[in-house]
Amino acid sequence: MDEAIRLVKRVAQQFDCSRSTAEQYIEGGWVSVDGQVVELPGARVAPQQAVALAADANPMELTPVTLLLHKPPGYEAGLGQEGAHAAHASRSQGAPQAHALLGAASHAADDPSGQRVLLRHFRALECFTPLPTEAGGLVVYTQDRRIARRLQEDIETLEQECIVTVTGQIHEGGLQRLCHGLAFNGRALPPIKVSWQNENRLRFALKGIRPGQIPAMCEAVGLSVTAIKRIRIGRVPLARLPEGQWRYLQPWERF
Repeated sequence: MDEAIRLVKRVAQQFDCSRSTAEQYIEGGWVSVDGQVVELPGARVAPQQAVALAADANPMELTPVTLLLHKPPGYEAGLGQEGAHAAHASRSQGAPQAHALLGAASHAADDPSGQRVLLRHFRALECFTPLPTEAGGLVVYTQDRRIARRLQEDIETLEQECIVTVTGQIHEGGLQRLCHGLAFNGRALPPIKVSWQNENRLRFALKGIRPGQIPAMCEAVGLSVTAIKRIRIGRVPLARLPEGQWRYLQPWERF
């Protein structure tokens, strides 16, 4: 291995292309070494190893991706705005990062996108859809600056839908008060949509949600929250995505 060189150099030499093009080939999953795809430009290869380039290799710049994760309860998620303080508190208590769940092994088998999973898809991801550590459901991670800006700037105006599991006996007129008439942190809450899903589950559809808001609202009408699951952000649903797995946002999907 003393004569081994970096894969990007070998590809550039062997296929007569620039280093930048060679790097795009490698990170695009188009290069194999001894029959195994290698996506790391810095990997070392020996002279006797066979380096091959896929026949349909495309050196064009790779498109940034957006990943939709079904976060299980107990994981921390959220890097922007309202999630920052909660994230710091969770880290101090040792909560695992939801980002760690993103990998090839947890990619949903029925992902309809048809997108090839690449190592570069798990780099430089941002999350502006914070979710309390104890809650589960839809969380968005993106490399796309346009989507990141949209979520960062408009998360307050995007309707979020949550299924909330509760115990206790709701006060008389409590459902109406949940819809309109409660305050949180000294501010009157705007009208929101709340309905019963079954005898112990409520559906909340609201904008500008704050950490701790839903538990406080339920407590005000005699209920205790035992679980929260976010099932929609804007027009993008969680749907049948299994817990702990992720899929790609499709090009036609919009928040």
